Amino acid sequence: MTPDPLTIAAAEQARTVVLQMMAERGRGVVLVGAARLDLAVEHLLKAVMAPSQDTDDRLFTPERSLGSFAAKITLAARLGLIDSSIEASLHAVRSVRNDFAHSAGEPSLADARHQKRLRRVYPEAEASPLWLALAPLLAQQSGLSSHEQAFILLVTILVASIEACVLLQVPFTPRATVRFRTS
Repeated sequence: MTPDPLTIAAAEQARTVVLQMMAERGRGVVLVGAARLDLAVEHLLKAVMAPSQDTDDRLFTPERSLGSFAAKITLAARLGLIDSSIEASLHAVRSVRNDFAHSAGEPSLADARHQKRLRRVYPEAEASPLWLALAPLLAQQSGLSSHEQAFILLVTILVASIEACVLLQVPFTPRATVRFRTS
């Protein structure tokens, strides 16, 4: 039985994300994982949007309204592209990322405040078949703490799920477009 294209795409995304994050340690695991999620949510939004008429589309650049990870998450949720558990997971990762990015010290995923945020969202991800398949492989990797392994699994499942969903999207077609003329 040949796997369907979405399964293959999700598996490839999972492989890429795991390898990128495993190459990092400490702060890098969180920053790379969050950056990859930010990009996946952007891909999801672009998949349903009409293409820009401007060749230099800056809608998602940092100084614009959709330049922040939080804005992308909120818009994806409001459009119904992600459910509330995915939204909560993305916001949890975003909050941890913000703490790591703005910390002058050596932040750790083992810190109580990070664990409190992540413990709320891990159960949903743990129910994923990807978690069950990847957890034993990550456990065999030396140098990764159990907290880093769980974070990598969460991010990997989120990215793979979002990127697979991107493949199912079609651009939104409004019922009517506001115009000055009817022609």
